[in-house]
Amino acid sequence: MTTTTSLTGGGGGGGGAEDRVLATAQQIVQSLNTPKEVRDDMLLIFKSFDNRLSGISDLIRGEDSNNNDEDELQRFQAAEKVILSLDASLSSEPSRHFASLDSQNVAVDYFSAVDEIINFMEHFSIDPPSFDDGRSVHVMVERAENAIQIAMSRLEDELRHALIQNTVPLNSESIHSSAKRISLSFASHIDENLDSFGDTGSDRGYDRFHSRGTSFGDDVAVDLVNPDAVFELREIVDRMVRSGYERECLQVYSSVRRDALDECLVILGVERLSIEEVQRIEWKSLDEKMKNWVQAVKVAVGVLLCGERRLCDSVFGELDENYEMKEICFNETSKGCVLQLLNFAEAVSICKRSPEKLFRILDMYEVLRDALPDLEALVSDEFVIGEVRGVLRGLGEAAKGTFAEFENCIRNETSKRPVITGDVHPLSRYVMNYLKLLVDYGEHLDLLLEIRDEDLYRFQNDFGGDGSQFESMSPLGRRVLLLMSQLESNLGEKSRLYEDNAMQHVFLMNNLHYLVRKVKDSDLGKILGDDWMRKRGGQIRQYATGYLRASWSKALSCLKDDGTGGHSSSASKMALKEKFKNFNACFEEIYRIQTAWKVPDEQLREELRISISEKVIPAYRSFYGRFSSQLDGRHVGRYIKYTPDDLETYLSNLFEGTPDVLNQTRRKGT
Repeated sequence: MTTTTSLTGGGGGGGGAEDRVLATAQQIVQSLNTPKEVRDDMLLIFKSFDNRLSGISDLIRGEDSNNNDEDELQRFQAAEKVILSLDASLSSEPSRHFASLDSQNVAVDYFSAVDEIINFMEHFSIDPPSFDDGRSVHVMVERAENAIQIAMSRLEDELRHALIQNTVPLNSESIHSSAKRISLSFASHIDENLDSFGDTGSDRGYDRFHSRGTSFGDDVAVDLVNPDAVFELREIVDRMVRSGYERECLQVYSSVRRDALDECLVILGVERLSIEEVQRIEWKSLDEKMKNWVQAVKVAVGVLLCGERRLCDSVFGELDENYEMKEICFNETSKGCVLQLLNFAEAVSICKRSPEKLFRILDMYEVLRDALPDLEALVSDEFVIGEVRGVLRGLGEAAKGTFAEFENCIRNETSKRPVITGDVHPLSRYVMNYLKLLVDYGEHLDLLLEIRDEDLYRFQNDFGGDGSQFESMSPLGRRVLLLMSQLESNLGEKSRLYEDNAMQHVFLMNNLHYLVRKVKDSDLGKILGDDWMRKRGGQIRQYATGYLRASWSKALSCLKDDGTGGHSSSASKMALKEKFKNFNACFEEIYRIQTAWKVPDEQLREELRISISEKVIPAYRSFYGRFSSQLDGRHVGRYIKYTPDDLETYLSNLFEGTPDVLNQTRRKGT
């Protein structure tokens, strides 16, 4: 009590005395200028010394708080000054940005200033400061918001500039180089259609190398933005998001990257075309655009969108609490690119059906179907993915409709103009090369084509086919077998355009042999099977036999020994002369006509010549050997024009498609 009394000055004026005691203790603590931990220990000592000093802790803390507020205010003012001065400096020259400044420390200072303003506002919202000099809290809030607004406007410009300046230019060469690394390939296609059958007998345009295949799983990494700029982009984005400017950040980022993707599509040959414009394009140009589209999808999904996802993850990746923002950003960036590709595919899917478009449509269907899992993994926008699935269905329907149109064209092809040489008909070449390419798409067509009951009915009733074989085949196999049966039926009809029965057999032999060879040399053989080929091989032999009978029976009948020979009478000699004369006439007529006929397959041509020789030469040699000696005199050459060896030589010129070789040869001999 003695101590207490002494401190209070005898107890008089209790409240004022206590204030004086607290003020004295506070002055003592502050004058020592000790660290906070030491001050706290001293306060405890004072409080234990006299209970009137219990309020000194709050007093000291209030003083510290005021000091902290002053320090924070000073930091705010310094940060505000950096933001305003740098913005004024850069705004005076719109072309200037952080990257153009002499020192990178300026950009670092600017980011630090923005951080300070952000921290000030965050602290301000939790524990508003009090100012002894009467400064308005409202004024300080306005100053902070103004500084943030100026800073965000500057960072918007910096973000846009950094993205544009650091975008890696992807030219045609670099894009196509990346494309090769994801196994790009294009389908060969058929340029001709059923309205443009030619008589050239060439397979050119059909048998071009037809390679396909898509691999989206390969690791193809392309830097779409300079990697050195990613850190700066992340710094800008982080501050814009913390300041509540997510929407502005997304708009700037997605618009710049969206434009970059648009430029890549232009390089890949993908134009912005309306459905009406696509439908007006001539086939040759449309074919090129469809081919470009197939390539563009592979590059867009396998290279560009994967690259955009990696870039987006790098720039926004550390903002775990803003995962949704990162998804929105990527979706907005990629949406335009994907929809532009889909718009063209949709236009193609509703274009007029024509057989020559089928392979390109199947290529488009295949590449989009293969891309769908990757798009589903990359893009979380359900609207976009729904559009992809819808366009994929449309392409599938277009493929089915175009295939049906091809079937109708074959069924309704009734041209009446025969191939004058008996060569392979353009219809055979067209259909076989079409089917040869079609089986490469077997996996997709088996999913697209439906099994129809009427197909079995047609196969059994129209073509007399084996129903058990038909029922065991895949959907594509059934349609191929039907088309082959239809083609054989059409060729039978076309053979009747020839008046010469022998030429009918040559025509059918040529065409059926061509069909079998095409089936053997492709995957059609797996679909139609060995039994189909064996049966057609037997038919080819029957046609060859039919040709021999129709063409050479009359000539061979002249060489029959009907008892007119063996006598030296003039009547007998006259009969022999007539036989030789009739044989010569038959042979020369056959030779004159059939040198203009054509058997294009070398092996088949040689086999047919051998069959003729085996039938004609022995009969003529025997007749010539027995009776040529009975004819003599000056004019014997009028009747015995050819030796057996002569006939052998002349027969080797048949079916070359070169008319009247005999007369040319005889003229050279004279």
